[in-house]
Amino acid sequence: MTDPVSRTILLLDIERYSDRDDVEQAYLRRMLYDVTDRALETAGIDETLRMRADRGDSVMELIDANAPVTALLRALLTGVPEQLRAVNRMASRSAQIRLRGVVAGGYVAVDRHDGWVGSDLNHACRLLDAALLRAALRERADDFALCVSDSVYTGVVRHDHPGVPAAAFHRVTVDSKNGPLTAWLHGPVPEGSDDRSGDSQDHGDRGAGEAPGGSGARPAPDASARTDGPHRSRPAPAGQRGAPAPGGPVLDLSGGTVSFGGGYVAGDQHGVSGGRVTGDVVMGTKTERGERP
Repeated sequence: MTDPVSRTILLLDIERYSDRDDVEQAYLRRMLYDVTDRALETAGIDETLRMRADRGDSVMELIDANAPVTALLRALLTGVPEQLRAVNRMASRSAQIRLRGVVAGGYVAVDRHDGWVGSDLNHACRLLDAALLRAALRERADDFALCVSDSVYTGVVRHDHPGVPAAAFHRVTVDSKNGPLTAWLHGPVPEGSDDRSGDSQDHGDRGAGEAPGGSGARPAPDASARTDGPHRSRPAPAGQRGAPAPGGPVLDLSGGTVSFGGGYVAGDQHGVSGGRVTGDVVMGTKTERGERP
């Protein structure tokens, strides 16, 4: 195995690749290679600065650490969506191509079988496969969703270089079998993305563990509780689960009767809207009960 060397890691993956037949898969792979090559050419990264590994529905590029990451990110954020729109405009529905992308940095070694080895590469692959990134692509009008590693954000993105707006990236935490991974997603974080294989917490917009509604959000009251006085509540007996929640209306008949029909209330009523009724309650007319109105 060679000594580990610093590399920029670029991963691109085709959405729903396995849903296509062999002919469509061959077409999608050709488009993937074309899009990748054009993006790297736009970034000014020569072929001599790149190593490529084929993964069927995805492509992995190891890029020399001296190649500018800012130029690569600009090409990915602007050039790739434009290329995909142009390709998909002329393609049938079954041949539409949408991509997930990851840019990371770290140390990678090459073994005697020309395989790539390195924990930083493993982490980049975990980000590419994260449920959060998959969900982000599903919600995008564009055909591309990009995530960068924490090291790329810290070293490049946060400095707000032209064409790489730091404000457009949102911090997320992705759970993986290697433990939680911090990354930065370009564009909005998908709603409800709390899957254990791709948990998201946008720490820039709200605190960790805080409800989406903000600091004022409260959990819903327990519907199994009932009111016992204006300011007290206690759990309902086992046979009465489903009683009104604390603060809800309470009907006290005080020995009266209740009938349901169309709309008559007799007897004493006190704060019906809040909820005490004393006496008979008839929903309908008394003639329905055999009595004169």
